[in-house]
Amino acid sequence: MGKDVIIACDFDSAEKCLAFLDKFEGKKPFVKIGMELFYGAGPDIVRQIKERGHKIFLDLKLCDIPNTVKKSMAVLSRLDVDMTNLHAFGTIPMMEAAIEGLTRPDGTRPILIAVTQLTSTDEAHMKSDLLINEPIDKVVMHYAQNAKVAGLDGVVCSPLEAGKVHDACGNGFLTVTPGVRFSDGDVGDQKRITTPEGAKALGSDYIVVGRPITAAEDPVAAYERCVKEFVG
Repeated sequence: MGKDVIIACDFDSAEKCLAFLDKFEGKKPFVKIGMELFYGAGPDIVRQIKERGHKIFLDLKLCDIPNTVKKSMAVLSRLDVDMTNLHAFGTIPMMEAAIEGLTRPDGTRPILIAVTQLTSTDEAHMKSDLLINEPIDKVVMHYAQNAKVAGLDGVVCSPLEAGKVHDACGNGFLTVTPGVRFSDGDVGDQKRITTPEGAKALGSDYIVVGRPITAAEDPVAAYERCVKEFVG
């Protein structure tokens, strides 16, 4: 599976998102639909973007009791998304239930990945707020290994952790990495970050890029720059 750039379409309405995608004039970038857009526009925005020919990463980060996640994933699988996710701290039984729910009657399913630790979380906050006293790298690797045991396809992690995840779980285990900024850009609220070129060197399979593209003066040029630096 080749590397790709996923644009985080973090808009609060369908109109804003579709107007943004109109700028690409025939290009069909892989897009991420997160909570803001999904809650603002509803499931129909997934159908509209899919009808335009885009691949979709539906980023809702499910986490609940296994039965609830199983039934919710069954609903999401009918939206024909290409990738979706959950929180790894929901435990292996929850992740196994998610796989079961996501798998369609014909045996196909979207890619399923697990969030390890949010890229806005650093070790200090992990210890003080979550009472997790293990080093963050160890926690991320443990969550990644649990996801692999449960049968998932990969994890969301910092690009700084992508190579270590591959070492722990194999090169075929996907690393989807937010926390990517251009070298001359604003880091925003992300803490564990790197550039598109840095993410490529560290072994990321997909990078998720939001504001550096969506807030750029020329979003198409910013996207093309990102693809050039990450994919080559």
